[in-house]
Amino acid sequence: MTESVLITGADGYFGGMFTEKYLTQSDNHLLLWVRARDRAQYQSKCEQLSQRYSSYNKRRFTICGGDLADPEPFAGINGAADINAIVHTAAITRFNVEPLLADAVNRDGTRKVASFASQCPRLGQLAFISTIYSSGLAPGCIAEAPVSPAGPFANHYERSKSEAEYLLQTEFAHLPWNIFRAATIIADDESGNVVQYNVFHNTMRLFFHGLISLLPGYQTTPIYLTTGRSTVNAVYQILSTRQISHKIYNVCYGHGAAMSMGGLIDRAFSNFANDADFRKKRILKPLFTDLEAFESLASVLKGLSGAVVKQALDSIRPFAKQLFIAKDVANQQLLEACPGYVIPDMPRLIDNVIQYLILTKWGREPYHGRSMKEAIA
Repeated sequence: MTESVLITGADGYFGGMFTEKYLTQSDNHLLLWVRARDRAQYQSKCEQLSQRYSSYNKRRFTICGGDLADPEPFAGINGAADINAIVHTAAITRFNVEPLLADAVNRDGTRKVASFASQCPRLGQLAFISTIYSSGLAPGCIAEAPVSPAGPFANHYERSKSEAEYLLQTEFAHLPWNIFRAATIIADDESGNVVQYNVFHNTMRLFFHGLISLLPGYQTTPIYLTTGRSTVNAVYQILSTRQISHKIYNVCYGHGAAMSMGGLIDRAFSNFANDADFRKKRILKPLFTDLEAFESLASVLKGLSGAVVKQALDSIRPFAKQLFIAKDVANQQLLEACPGYVIPDMPRLIDNVIQYLILTKWGREPYHGRSMKEAIA
């Protein structure tokens, strides 16, 4: 009998990647749940997803929708009795997410997913995609174990994800959940292609244009970056082998494989230097500073700068406290459950992402597969 998998946030970044993975690697029937405020938005997303997956048999998937802010966002799903697995990816992932929105979607939305899961008698798996920053501002070893929802946290994204983990472990201990904590995604894969932009890309833009001279944090702070493909492949492998429930996996690598903040800046500016216009400007690397000095500079810049700088600063400031925290992410459970987990080649990944950003002007121009050398020649 063909199994049925519900993917929440199917039109989002992780949701889309998991949909592709299941369509190409399994024969499961997929329930693709999308966020839709009203009928018009739902119809629009149905058309988009139908076109995106037009090369697959239409019987392989059913599109459904709702809003996690509604009392019953999954009321429109037929066939809950046949659902075998749920992959919960729907979330607001901005570090500057407002507290009420983070509560409504990331925390309370997860509660609604779990409540719906309780109505699925055949459910064997509930995969919750979280973040390694659910550990908040805790330094040192980040174990594959429960973390305190009391914090402290750098922002409401981290807090809401931590609280969502906690409610699965307490209110829904009867469900077959597993928690997967992802690192910061900076590209689809090691080719450097970027679809979803975040604090990493916004920061690189400020540096490239010489719009900010100070960076909060320590040069030695390890920074955990990865690709969407690496993360999804690892999670899918674990789900497909039906591992034991109630496990927490840090889908990441340890301190030894992480690039330091100083190393990241050096690598970025080395790539910037391949651009002729950048070289002409003679832009210097930013200086590392304490949080107070950075906040003072950011406040001045935000008052004087245009929309691009303001937007970038708004995404950096809520994450700034993390750049002072040295974390060592443990991943023994991940490696045991997913022996094929491959750590991205970090220097190569950084090089390719930076080149992609420069060549596409941070996504404003199409990418034609050129290398940096070809673009300069």
